[in-house]
Amino acid sequence: MQKQQEPNISGSAALQREVAELMIECLNLDVTVDEINPDAPLYGEGLGLDSIDILEIAMTVSKRYGLELRSDGKNEQHIFSSLRSLTDYIATRRVC
Repeated sequence: MQKQQEPNISGSAALQREVAELMIECLNLDVTVDEINPDAPLYGEGLGLDSIDILEIAMTVSKRYGLELRSDGKNEQHIFSSLRSLTDYIATRRVC
């Protein structure tokens, strides 16, 4: 099967899907990738994560994409506000 070249938006969607899968796996979430709204908050009423969950995601993402990501810095509140924000951050800073 030949893979078709897709525009950047599809690349972003593919990365979002990949990051969602990482989150589901590292936190053992009982949801599917398709159930995660990329714009919904990760905290509270969105995905319902807490600070420990965010720390776990930060460590997993840092290791997987070779970037320094902490869950407690001043920009991290924005970075971890949604799947889309996290994915955008990874896309601009990852090394692998």
